[in-house]
Amino acid sequence: MLIKCYNKMRTMHILEMGDDMKEFNINNRRYLGSKYKLIDFIHKVVDNNCEDISSVLDLFAGTGIVGYSFNQGCDVIVNDTLTTNEVAYYTFFDNEEVDKDKLMNLLDNYNHLSTYEDNYYSTNFADTYLSKENMSKVGYIRDNIDNLYNDHMINFREKNILICSLIYAIDRIANTVGHYDAYRKNGDLHQQLILSFPNLDEDIYNNNNQIYKMDANELVKTVTADLVYIDPPYNSRQFCDAYHFLENVALNTKPEVKGVARKMDRKNLKSVYCSSKAPLAYEELIENINAKYILVSYINMGKQGDPRSNAKISDKQILEILKTKGEVKIFEEEYGAYTTGKTNLDNHKERLFLCTVGKKDESFNNINIDEFIKSPLNFTGGKYKILPQLVSKFPNDTEVFYDVFCGGANVGINMSSDTIICVDSDQHVISLLEYLKQSNYYDLIKHLDKLIEQYGLSNTYKNGYAYYNCDSSHGVGKYNKDAYTKLKNDYNQLPSDDLFLLLIMYGFNNQIRFNNKGAFNLPVGKRDFNASLRKNLEAFMDKMHAHNINFVCQNFRDMNIEEISQHQSFLYLDPPYYLGDAAYNENGGWTLQDEKDLLEFLNQCDSLGIKFALSNVIEHKGQTHELLINWCLDISYNINYISKTYSNASYHIKDKTAITKEVLITNY
Repeated sequence: MLIKCYNKMRTMHILEMGDDMKEFNINNRRYLGSKYKLIDFIHKVVDNNCEDISSVLDLFAGTGIVGYSFNQGCDVIVNDTLTTNEVAYYTFFDNEEVDKDKLMNLLDNYNHLSTYEDNYYSTNFADTYLSKENMSKVGYIRDNIDNLYNDHMINFREKNILICSLIYAIDRIANTVGHYDAYRKNGDLHQQLILSFPNLDEDIYNNNNQIYKMDANELVKTVTADLVYIDPPYNSRQFCDAYHFLENVALNTKPEVKGVARKMDRKNLKSVYCSSKAPLAYEELIENINAKYILVSYINMGKQGDPRSNAKISDKQILEILKTKGEVKIFEEEYGAYTTGKTNLDNHKERLFLCTVGKKDESFNNINIDEFIKSPLNFTGGKYKILPQLVSKFPNDTEVFYDVFCGGANVGINMSSDTIICVDSDQHVISLLEYLKQSNYYDLIKHLDKLIEQYGLSNTYKNGYAYYNCDSSHGVGKYNKDAYTKLKNDYNQLPSDDLFLLLIMYGFNNQIRFNNKGAFNLPVGKRDFNASLRKNLEAFMDKMHAHNINFVCQNFRDMNIEEISQHQSFLYLDPPYYLGDAAYNENGGWTLQDEKDLLEFLNQCDSLGIKFALSNVIEHKGQTHELLINWCLDISYNINYISKTYSNASYHIKDKTAITKEVLITNY
């Protein structure tokens, strides 16, 4: 069959048929970050750690070689935003019948074509990536493929096979170093453009495969698979820049091209994964994946070589984000040796992170919550319940531990450093904590019991609930209301640590709240100074007396970081959340300027080599903390995602506006 010529003015000569045509495989392309050499490694990890895998989603498929390696035994979903790669997917993954003889004839005719007539490609790209003669052939062949399809002489898959063959042929002889950001000025332009037929393995069945060209973050909201394989572009090298010429050929829309590299407009092809927003996009991606297993490829190039090769997402961030979804195991391929169970995240390793979705991550569960002391002072946003997660991320070699914005000191009281310094700007709280430190527990209890009797408050520890005509479910709030109001008024007129402590014990949820006039204003609670609170208070005070712990009333701005840097110090900070709506943040208690000043303070700490960990939220009730996010990304601080429980993790919540994404940001 001869090629149908639609341009009568075109000069074309068909040469004699040559030798049998060679075939090409899906992996026969030069491609940045190709995982062809890691296929065996990937399958070892999957075979040894995953069960009942019948479907695989290759989410950032590139050339599609990883997805194709699963194609014989699984239904495969492949996705990429580049048309260059999409045509390969329809070539190797689609099941539409093709007429091989017809395609072989067409390819043979293309290979024996000689044309010197100018067209879009020869005019714009002559003697760059290919010679002018080869560019003329590219233009003729590419237009002819479209014409054949539009005239219904080839079907959709046949069209893609021909385009794919052309792309692979170009790439085989292109005057580049493997990508199209530039061409070799003194390169070899004399090689012939020879198109081959794809090796369509007859043992592979494509009946249930799916092919997409979508934003990965949107696709995962609509498809499911047993295994999702992820290999996004982690650095700033945009694939649409690296393969713009091949993308131009695949699309054949003939756009204007500019610059030495002759690039078309690629704004709509840019990936967020090549920008500073990559960690956020990655977190959203993982959150929305519906799968049994998530397998993530990662190659950490460290800080060597071209800065564009440096990762936009750190391996530590990958690990922490995956942990919010399930249990994570890390596997490494190093110098040809296959190793498993790695936890030491050094640079320059070929890594696979395997997340078993829904399986609870045990990495911090060897730290028992029962080993920690709970503060009797209850603050909204207190960190007692997530102490195992926090402690597992704190450094182990700290001499001086600073609990900044300590509140009830849930964190500081549980540390084992030589010196513990709890810092808060609330003089009421610091005074009370110092009062407890200086007191003897049994003397304090006697004093508090006298005050309870004096004010006529309930004492269920001594008398039980029946004595007050109530039960534990309804509580003693009604009984204590008037006495509690009297106690509150007395404290607000003449504050003292003992009355303050009693207000907390009898107040709503044992919380602390002052209005903008400085008056304590919480209502009465349903509990009193019961056995549980007494036990907590005793354990808290015992811990105080057993450790070198100090309480300092100070604004973070006044902390002497030069002095702090002289010791092996560590700062944990739990400020009021700017996006939060807790009691301590009412009446403008924590402003945008406060947030900016704190972030600058931490930058100064970092510059002096002081390690820190900052608790905060990056999303709350539909709002995103852009300032905090950009600060983390600009300085490359690590974002560790915190999950209070797996049952109510954000990916199970239907109302996404209700999501609060809590993080621990570290500079180590």
